[in-house]
Amino acid sequence: MQHNMRTFGLTILTCILIASCSKVPSHILSEKEMQLVMKDMLIAESMIGNDYGRYHTDTAKVALYESVFRKYDIDRALYDSSLVWYGRNLDIYMKVYERVIADLNNAITALGDVQASAAPVTNQDSVNIWPRREYLTFQPKDLFRGVVFDIVPEKNYSSGSAFVIGLRVWGLTNSMQNRPEIRLNAVHNDTIISIRKQIDRDGYHEFILRTQAAKQVKQVYGSIRFEDEKRSYYKIFVDSLSLMKYNYGSEALKKYEGEEEEAPAENENSTELDPSTFIPRF
Repeated sequence: MQHNMRTFGLTILTCILIASCSKVPSHILSEKEMQLVMKDMLIAESMIGNDYGRYHTDTAKVALYESVFRKYDIDRALYDSSLVWYGRNLDIYMKVYERVIADLNNAITALGDVQASAAPVTNQDSVNIWPRREYLTFQPKDLFRGVVFDIVPEKNYSSGSAFVIGLRVWGLTNSMQNRPEIRLNAVHNDTIISIRKQIDRDGYHEFILRTQAAKQVKQVYGSIRFEDEKRSYYKIFVDSLSLMKYNYGSEALKKYEGEEEEAPAENENSTELDPSTFIPRF
């Protein structure tokens, strides 16, 4: 009898200690639950980015997200309130996010981060041509903190194509001397059109590169890099990476009006291209 009481007492004490060690409130998704949901939400965002024709409407996107919520028997309200709580407790969020990235890395290890030799060519008004993984991290210990990409389509992209690179960033701090930098370049037969942008805050960002209206695009290349000599940060996360290609005059480009000037005319604010080489220039 005494043995049973001691066992019961130890069980109660263990439960109390476990509960007291948990920092996540009971009305919020636990770390493990959040890890599973976030993993599937990132996969859903990747599906949207890679099949924009199917998920171009808000209704289609919402239906995909709702399928994730049904899988875990939760609703949008619980997920949103959990995001808010984790956003206010970034130390816990970062740990959960690291586990999510580890899960995704393990799931695609066999595929690797290998870029296709040629991006797809399509008559769609818009298409995501991003050739690599949709997420990456910057860590002080990394020899190269960033990613480069070089897209040469089987057939030239249509004249006047516009390219929008989008990404979400977490982990920037005010103590950083430098910021992550994006370089995006489009190659015509005789010129290169370029933009160079820095990311100065957490959140989702988009940057547009417009090309010359009368010229086709034969190559798109660039990089996302972060150099901080003092290494005054722990880790920076990037996800939801996409590179949308839009046809000239696309209705979808209206929301970017005013963000960048129109593409320069021939020989104006552009770089002359040496036709003997197509080596990406960073």
